[in-house]
Amino acid sequence: MQQSGKLKVSIKNNQNSVKIPSGIRLLIRRCCHAVLISEGFTEDAEVSVSFVSNQEIRNLNKAYRNKDSVTDVLSFPLTGEDGTREIDTETGNVLLGDVVISIETAVKQANIYGHSLSREIGFLTVHSMLHLLGYDHEKSPLDERIMREKEEAVLEKLGISRELTYINNGEEQA
Repeated sequence: MQQSGKLKVSIKNNQNSVKIPSGIRLLIRRCCHAVLISEGFTEDAEVSVSFVSNQEIRNLNKAYRNKDSVTDVLSFPLTGEDGTREIDTETGNVLLGDVVISIETAVKQANIYGHSLSREIGFLTVHSMLHLLGYDHEKSPLDERIMREKEEAVLEKLGISRELTYINNGEEQA
C-alpha cells in the first residue's frame, strides 16, 4: 500500500440540531487519508471539515455558488488561480481546503437511500476530498463517471461501499 504524508484533519461541529454520533470523527479522518493514498498524494497536508445546519450551508451555497438552496456538502479548495497549492509557512503542510457538511441533509439522505449515517458522511467526505484535489463531476458526464468510480473504490477499501452497507430493520449492517 502506498504511503501518504502526514494528514492533519480539523473537525468542527458548528451546529446544534443533530448530535454527531461517536466514531464519525475517526471515519472522516480515515476517509480523508484513504483519498490521499488512492490519489498518490504524498505531501504532508491539512484539511478542515465542518458540520453546519441546513440554513448555514444554504447561506454558503448562495454566497459562493450563487445557488439559493440547501445542499449536502460544499468544498472550498485552497488553490491559486494558476493551480498552485497554499502552504502553511509554519508547518510546511499543503493546505487542501475546507469541507462543509450539512449534517441535517446527511441524516435525511441516509434515510432516503436506506443506508447508515456513517456511510453517508463517509461518501460526502470522500466526494469533497476529491473536489479539493481538483476533480469536478459537473464538467462533463465523463468527469462525473471518473469521480463516482474513484469515490466507490475508496469507500470499498474502507468497507463502506454502496454494496456493503445498508439498513435492515433499523440495524446498521456492514
